Amino acid sequence: MVTLQLRQLQIPPNQRLCLSEIGWLEFDAILTELGDRRSSRIAYYQQNLEIRMPSPEHEINKEIIGDLVKILLEELAIERECFGSTTFRREEMSAGIEPDNCFYIQNYRSVVGKISIDLTSDPPPDLAILVSRGFANEVDVTSKTQLSAYASLGVPEVWIYANGKLQINLLQAGKYIGSLTSPTFPAIPIVPTIEEFIDRSRQEGTSVALRKFRQWVRDFIVNNPK
Repeated sequence: MVTLQLRQLQIPPNQRLCLSEIGWLEFDAILTELGDRRSSRIAYYQQNLEIRMPSPEHEINKEIIGDLVKILLEELAIERECFGSTTFRREEMSAGIEPDNCFYIQNYRSVVGKISIDLTSDPPPDLAILVSRGFANEVDVTSKTQLSAYASLGVPEVWIYANGKLQINLLQAGKYIGSLTSPTFPAIPIVPTIEEFIDRSRQEGTSVALRKFRQWVRDFIVNNPK
């Protein structure tokens, strides 16, 4: 039997390493060995572990979507706490996940001032964002391990962005159902708007696109009073 250390494994950008029959203690040890200062993301569910290595394009899209969400929340005066790519895990559910970005919104008061999250007493994030490398509805891209982990941990809303398309997934009866609207932003046409401004960021530059998006939100609020 050959034993390899994780630092010996090279995962190319935009690829993932899948491991099976990984017990919880092994998963915990792998997280320790990987450490906090890394670019990879993990997903763990029922002894299946995935380690994903993002590409530069992935990281750019992640940042832009996170910035767009923050602008929406700020302009709509919605309180939030952002926990980025925090590792969320719960042994009883045999699940662990690292989103590309995540936000506490409805439950933000529960995590104000916290520097770590314990899902045995803290709620999961209200919104998680996952940037994938293929079409959002392809099982081989947004794997069963990832979505099963999110569902098991009770994350109510997951956005998946892939190949220029955004998909909103809402947790219903333990499974994710695709939706055209976001309960976090019910009045905003989230899917076409996010897609448009990501495209504009590539054409006009990120800073310009974000400034225009902020103005778009302000105009939308004025033209659509409550």
